[in-house]
Amino acid sequence: MKDTMSLVAMQNYRGAFPTPNDFHEFWDQQLASLELPTGKLTPLDFKIPDVDCYSLTFPGTNHGQVYAKCLFPKSAKPVPTIFYFHGYMGQSPDWATLLSLTAGKAGVVAMDVRGQAGRSLDHATFDGITVKGQVIRGATKGPEHLFFKDIYLDVYSLVEIVAQLPQVDETKLSSYGGSQGGALALVASALDQRIQQTIAIYPFLGDFKRVLELGNHSEAYDELFRYFKFSDPFHKTETKLMETLAYIDIKNLAQRIQCPVKMITGLEDDVCFPSTQFAIYNQITAPKEHLILPEYGHEDMHVGVNDQVFNWLFETQITDC
Repeated sequence: MKDTMSLVAMQNYRGAFPTPNDFHEFWDQQLASLELPTGKLTPLDFKIPDVDCYSLTFPGTNHGQVYAKCLFPKSAKPVPTIFYFHGYMGQSPDWATLLSLTAGKAGVVAMDVRGQAGRSLDHATFDGITVKGQVIRGATKGPEHLFFKDIYLDVYSLVEIVAQLPQVDETKLSSYGGSQGGALALVASALDQRIQQTIAIYPFLGDFKRVLELGNHSEAYDELFRYFKFSDPFHKTETKLMETLAYIDIKNLAQRIQCPVKMITGLEDDVCFPSTQFAIYNQITAPKEHLILPEYGHEDMHVGVNDQVFNWLFETQITDC
């Protein structure tokens, strides 16, 4: 299935459901009431020349336990650091994969999202994957109970903890990821003004009402349709559900971003439809750039895209000679 909205219409599209009147007040209060946890940084001896590796753990909100991989080039002074976020249902990349970013003389921090395939835990006492249904979890009880609200607070806590590490130059922080990772990269800069640059590739979790309208039954969004099919077939709670999910909608969080943003969208994307990504992009008032790939969908983009991202992150000039 292809997005039914024309590219021309997408250029000015800002989403199918309004931002709640108290949206920014809600997130300001969430951050104000958050007690920043203490992180535990554990050195790991991988015998990798010139790079120090660590595991970072800290308690998340609502009994979560968060794990992240940290890699820092050996340096006499603090280094720029990139927060990398993974896709829905997955986990942080292998250490060897993350090492490619340290070639730019930057640190890399990659968080496992709680309850997904990595080592972060949904609840500190529950060791297992609870990924199915995370998007709508808590949505019938109100925004304070949304599961992704806690994930977003994990992202904020991660940035704050890492920024205080002696290895890190807190004035040079970037966030980067694709799909769910693209959404969380945007969350990082929306909630924490320490982030100075964000790169988001086909971001997830945007414009939920549009997802419903398109009938997007991809695996990532299928839980939204399963909720209505098995719990509310007449859609009596649809408006209320959309009102609640609006508090974790990336198009609304995008309004808070103040740093430069780079986005990449494939027009053949049938998981995070292009119109939902444009709804996010068009809400950003900070300096921004949007690259469009007409032939690509929600897939690995290995033809020039990784080089472009590297150039954005490090101001290099990699070209395909």
